[in-house]
Amino acid sequence: MKATGIVRQVDELGRIVLPIEIRRTFGIKQKDSIEIYTDEEHIILKKYEPACIFCGKEKQMFTYKGRNVCRDCAIKMRYMLED
Repeated sequence: MKATGIVRQVDELGRIVLPIEIRRTFGIKQKDSIEIYTDEEHIILKKYEPACIFCGKEKQMFTYKGRNVCRDCAIKMRYMLED
């Protein structure tokens, strides 16, 4: 993990504000969903992207370098690289 040096307080409703620099870096916009993971003593936030980043399909998905790609798009990209 990389330290950012940014500290935020939790408000009375349990909320925190993600700084604009972090939202811009990760492409998080207003109304985007965030996944929450835990790993022993860490809380991990990740932008939720359930569909293929290319076509939007939600079936036969796998993750490649942190991005969701469907089987059909992966096959199309493979054939494009072979030409």
